[in-house]
Parts: sequence; C-alpha cells; structure tokens
Amino acid sequence: MADRSISETGQDVAEGSVSLVVNGTPVVVSRRHPHLLSALRDGLGITSPKDGCSPSGQCGCCTVLVNGKAVVSCQTSLDKADGADVTTLEGLDEGERDRWSSAFAACGGLQCGFCIPGIVMRAKAQVDKKGAALERRDMARHLGAHLCRCTGYVKILDAIDAVAKGTPLAAPPAGRIGDRLPKYEAAALALGDRGYVDDMHVDGMLHAALRLTDHARADVLSIDATRALAAPGVVAVFTADDIPGDRMVGIIHKDWPVMVGPGQRTSYAGDVLAVVVASDRIAARAAADLVDVEYRVHRPITDPVEAVSNPDIAVAGTDGNVLSTSRYARGDVDAALAASAHVVDEVFTTQRIEHAFLEPESTVALPEDGSIRVWSGGQGIWDDRNDVARVLGIGNDRVTVTLVTNGGAFGGKEDMSNQAHTALAAWLTGRPVKCTLSREESLRIHAKRHPIRMHYQAGCDADGRLTALRVRAIGDSGAYASVGMKVLERMAGHASGPYRVPAIDVEAVAARTNNPVCGAFRGFGANQAQFAMEGVMDRLAHLAGIDGWEIRKRNVVHPGDVWGPGQKMDDGCLGAEACLDAVKADWDRAQAEGRVVGVGLGLKNSGLGNGFKEVTRAVVRFRSDGRVEVRHGWTEMGQGINTVAQQVVTEELGVDPDRIDVIVDTTRELGFGQTTGSRGTLMGAGAVKAACEAARAAGCSPEVDHLGEYRVDWTNKIGEPGVEHPTIHSAFGYAAQLVEIDRETGAILRVIAAHDVGRAVNPTLCEGQIEGSVHMGLGYALSEDFPSDPDTGFPVNMTLRSLGILRAKDVPPIEVRLIESPQPDAPYGIKGVGEIGLVPTAGAVAAALHARDGAWRTSLPMMRGAESDD
Repeated sequence: MADRSISETGQDVAEGSVSLVVNGTPVVVSRRHPHLLSALRDGLGITSPKDGCSPSGQCGCCTVLVNGKAVVSCQTSLDKADGADVTTLEGLDEGERDRWSSAFAACGGLQCGFCIPGIVMRAKAQVDKKGAALERRDMARHLGAHLCRCTGYVKILDAIDAVAKGTPLAAPPAGRIGDRLPKYEAAALALGDRGYVDDMHVDGMLHAALRLTDHARADVLSIDATRALAAPGVVAVFTADDIPGDRMVGIIHKDWPVMVGPGQRTSYAGDVLAVVVASDRIAARAAADLVDVEYRVHRPITDPVEAVSNPDIAVAGTDGNVLSTSRYARGDVDAALAASAHVVDEVFTTQRIEHAFLEPESTVALPEDGSIRVWSGGQGIWDDRNDVARVLGIGNDRVTVTLVTNGGAFGGKEDMSNQAHTALAAWLTGRPVKCTLSREESLRIHAKRHPIRMHYQAGCDADGRLTALRVRAIGDSGAYASVGMKVLERMAGHASGPYRVPAIDVEAVAARTNNPVCGAFRGFGANQAQFAMEGVMDRLAHLAGIDGWEIRKRNVVHPGDVWGPGQKMDDGCLGAEACLDAVKADWDRAQAEGRVVGVGLGLKNSGLGNGFKEVTRAVVRFRSDGRVEVRHGWTEMGQGINTVAQQVVTEELGVDPDRIDVIVDTTRELGFGQTTGSRGTLMGAGAVKAACEAARAAGCSPEVDHLGEYRVDWTNKIGEPGVEHPTIHSAFGYAAQLVEIDRETGAILRVIAAHDVGRAVNPTLCEGQIEGSVHMGLGYALSEDFPSDPDTGFPVNMTLRSLGILRAKDVPPIEVRLIESPQPDAPYGIKGVGEIGLVPTAGAVAAALHARDGAWRTSLPMMRGAESDD
C-alpha cells in the first residue's frame, strides 16, 4: 500500500464514515465526501486518480478498480463503495507498474500525462481479462469513457498493445538530436506519480473557491458575504475592495478585472465577484454559493457584426467595441479580379471552440517572510509573476512563481485564471492557499478559439493560377483583450495560405462582445483563415477544370516569392511543396481507384513575429553532486520542451540524459512572454544550445550559471510604413494532409499527414504532436462547438461530453510522414510543429466531403453530432 493512504480522522469521520480496503489496506473515510474520488484524493492523499471533471464522469481520468472492475470514481458514491476493495496505480506491484510505465514511455503514449493513469487502469482491467488476445479495435472502444486531448490515441493504443502482447521494448537511445528519447518524466507521468498543482499539499493549507457572476452584463449593486462567512469552515471572503494593488491584469492590455466589485459592471460569464477561503475544498465551494449579489441587469451584446457599429459599449471601461483592426494590401485587386478567368465569392464561418485540456486550472500560493511563492501551471510564469506582484502591490522580487508542468493547455492557460485570486487569498490570510477550478468554472473563465466570419473574393487565370484575393473578416473576441488582436492579426497574415497571390487586400477586425473571451488556441487564427482559403482553392480548381492537388502545386510558394503581407520567402518554404509531393502518389492512386479523398495544404508561423522583439534565455549548471541543471523560460504542457532541452544538452555536451534536471521558475530572468506561437522548441533549443556553448567555453565550471540567449528581433509589423517586403515571421512550418472518406457512410477512413518540421529533434514526440493535432483538427472540422446563448452571453455546452470531442473509437488511422526541410539560420534547422498539425485538416475534410456528395461546405463544424455516445 502507498504510504500516503491512511484513514481519515477527526470530526468529519465521527459524524459518519465508510470503510474501504484501498490497495490492500483497510481504511476509513468520511461520508462527507461527495464521491469516491474525493475520498481518495482529499481524504487519503492518493493522487494517481486525477480530477478532470468531477462529478460528471466524462473524462475518465479518475478511473480505478473497484472489486476488480474499472469504474469512474467521481461517479461512484461512497454508499456504493462501502466495503469495496479499491485499487489505484499506487497499489500495483512494482513489476506491473514498470511494465506499464516503460511501455508508455517507449511508445510515446503520453504527452501532458494527465489522462494516462486513468487509461492505464482501464487498460489493466482489459489486459487482465483478455491478455494477448486483446485487439486494438476493442481497446479503442473500451476507451469510450476516456478523453485524451493531446495524443490522438494512436500511441496510447500502441503502448497498451505492447503490454498486452508482451512486446519487447527498445532500449532508450543516447538522447542526441534526432533520437527517439522517451519523454522527460514519462514513467512518473504514466503512473500518476509526478504531481500537478492540484496534487500538491502544504501543511496548514486552506482552500479557495470563486463566486462567479450570474449575468454577463450587469451592474453589481451589492455583495453580501454574511451567509458565506457563517458557513462551517469558512475563514474569509474577499472582494475587489480587498485588492491592495491593481485590479486589472492582462497579457497585452490590462483590461481584465481580477474581481468585479460593487459599483462596477460585469462583462462576461466568467467574471469573478468574490473569493471564499475555507478549511477544505468542500466547505469553500459550498460557501461560494452563499455569497449574495444584487444586480441591475443589462442586455448583453452578443453579435460581433452588430457590436462593431453599436454605440452601446459592451465592456465597461473601454471606449468602443472594436478591439483591433489588421489590414494590408498589395496590387490592384479590383482590376485583377475583373481580368480573372474565374472568380469565387464566398462567406466562410468558423465556430467557437473550447480547449478541453484535461487538467482544470489550479494554483497554490504560500506567503513567507514578506514574500510569496506561487505554483502555477500557466503558459507564461514570468507574466504571472508580474501581474501577481501588481495585484498585491509589491515588487516583482517578492514574488517567485514555479512552473508545475501542466495537464494540457493549447493556448488556454496563457491568460491568468485563478493565480491572482489564490495569491491574494494567501497574502491576506497569511496561510498557504490552493484554488482549483471545477470543470464548469474552467469552461466559463478561460479564453476560447475565435469564431470568425470571413468574406473571401478570389480569382485565378484559365490555368488555375491565382490572380487576386480580397478578404474581410470579423472575429468575436469576447469581453477582454487577452491576445484577441493578435489572433485576428495572424488570421489576416495567413489569409492567403501557403500560396503566392499577386494582388491582395485583407482586413480583419476583432470585436468586443459579452460572449466568452477568446484568445490563444492552437492554430491561432491560421486554421480559421486556411479553412476558408483551402475552400477557395478547391472551388477555383473546379472552375478551372483541374484537381485539388494540381491547383495547389501550381500556386505553392517558392523561395523568392512574395507571400501574403509582402514577405519574400526564404528557402525554408521549400517544405511546403515537399509536403504536397509527399502525398501525390496516394492522391493519384485514390483517384485511379475511384476512392473519395480531399487534400489540404497549410502553413503556420513559428514565433510571434510582427515586429515583436523575442528574447529567451537558458542556464546550464553543473552541480557538485554530479547532476546537471537546465533552466529555460518555457512551459512544458505535453509538447516536450523539457525533452528538447535534455537532448540539446546531450548533443552539445555529451551529458547522459538521466543526469539532467529541467527546472522552470522565476528565480532567474529567462522567460519573456508566453509559451505560444509554436516557438518553444525553436527558441528554447536555441537558448539551451547557446548556454551549452557558454558552458563549454568556461570548461563546464561547476556551480556556475552558464547563460545562453536566443533572440528573434528582425521581424516587421504588418503594414509597417516604408517596408516594401516586411519579414512578418522568421520561420514557418508546413503541412499537407490527405483525408479519405467512405463513399457510402461519409466516415473518415484515414488521414495521411505530411509535415515539414525542419529538423525532428525527437521523431516520436513530433509524430505525437501531429497525431494529436489531427485528432483536434478532425473535431474542429466535424463536431466540436462551444456556442453561447445570444440572449445571455453564457456558454451553452457545459460538460465535456457536449463539446463534441472525438473519442478513441472515432479516430481514423493517422499516418505521419515527417519532412525535414531545414529552416535557414534556425538552431539545427528547427521549425515549429505544435500548431501546424490542424491547420490543413478542416480544408482537406471539406474537400473530401465535396468529392463524395458535390456540396461545398462553408461553415464549421460540418457534421455536428458525430461524437461518440459511449
């Protein structure tokens, strides 16, 4: 039995208890727990079962064995569990634990890792029952109760198959650049031993819960905490009036209130009105419902097209409903369209999407000696530090933020969620505090993918060569800025896809509304734009009498071509045509055999670009105990940046990967901005490489910070005056995807994904990123949606099941083909891979559906309701 499993004691147990046998040891837990998961985690300190959505039971992360059967523990009442024999991963013998963890590490079967302990327990139940006879297809069906947002399930099923059949695993390679080194901390992640923020416990820790608004747009007249303060276990209730420093935070604009107080106006469904601090999680959440609020309610502004011309301001404290406008033009578009042999005029719309990372946001804060320590899973802990310091009214030097590798993000953890509230509660009580959002709170608070309306007018000549493009777009950015202006800027820059267009005129507006905030999400505007542009290419191909592959071949960018906003492309763009060529034989074979296929081509920037000065640093430190510390400025969220850091040090200095410890915290000034824009591997590798070079020059002196820096400071803004050919981005990734569907049913049969990554630092991790991106892209294309009620501004889909995410049995085979066309002047030739994986997917699916039934698709999702009901 794990040494953390001990019986609960105290008044709670005295008032009613349940007896269980957990991992072979009899225990007693309080009946106060709402379900078995709570008893295991909060009562007994057993943290391998993760809480991704309790009590809805829709993610599978909390799966354990009860009397030998795999069950979702947040759906299991203590009455039902009374007297049961419960087994968690902590209770498996070491040999079995090693078999599972080694298989998942060797096969690349995990990324963020949050979902994996529950999946392992489900798989164990099946392997125990069927052994080597367990079929991959059946295991995928049994994973119907589980969500994985990172992997696309491909390598998860590989790992389970390896355990079931006893397949020998390859010995780990040396760990140099290009090796398939197992992911950093993979074994501990697979077993649930490497904790996330919500797994942390500090002696004397209190728990905080947030009281959210009842209305998206309302004046707060009063907040009465009397009933909450009288509730059992409550220590304090804090409102906006208790904030000692600034009340506003934000990545770019400081327009997002930490809390909305009396005399102020709410602007979206995720606004926080109060923080309740109590002795435990159950008491805090119960008391949050007892905070009474009086409002004067106003009609929310929820139509972004209406909002931009509406004199009524949606968001309090702003001067209008236009957050930003991005525009550029080259050539005479009107004349070029008039002279074109074929013209397409179409409006495309994309939907709002929820990230659905499996780990809800969680923060722990600990005040100590006039300073405060914060443990965060955010995507930019230096930004977290700076905003926490501003809210508390203290200097940055009095706040230390430590990154706890998170359970998925995809852009959704760039903005602060509960970091400031947790730090405030700890600062004012003088006690350590943890605040973990429920799944419903998470859905309401953090930023989403932008829904965008895009009007495309495009022309080509008789041979199918593009002549002109005009785009007008409006994106719903919701209430607060987040990075919404940058998403629409990126959408504008990528409006023409990976194609050369002689004349172009683009304008993209980010509108403020009272809908959920929209911000960063994998693809960051490029996927919206290229769903539209790929649709335009297929329509023009049809008019010109050529196929979809051929029109892309005739228009794909080459070195020296002028792209989009005017950038002259370098040799890095050779990867676009290489990806297209990589699927040609499959395209031709499908055409010859009468099979139904569609093709999509895409590009996605690596790095922020647009004139931003990007700087990152890293430290290599040789410790006296023989360990090597590597410190960098990037958030590990499943993509593998910590493994990249390992492999760079091994490549440059010959250090065994097992001797390397990767640390990310704000004790050094290493990070500048968010882990976003597919730049972590590119810039992180560059900084670590530079630190290795500094260490080598210093003879690898021990107990010294060997500092390296990598910067990209030569890009230009879109439309920068006097710059004819601005370098908007320093690098791009490219991808071609071929989608085949069943002519009779319309089901997707397979996806071939050819991706130019520049250099695959770790091919296994690259493949995993692409497989996960394709899974996400298929959901984006077919079934995912996160609508809001136009009358209230509140989200409509408030469970994971309702989001339309594809389950394991619904994911077709995905074949990844890695292309390595190096990026000039980039470390090792690296290009980003984190986002490009879903950029061409929706376009390829739309083309395949058109090939099947002759109907052009203009809106996403294209087949809402395709998600599994298992």
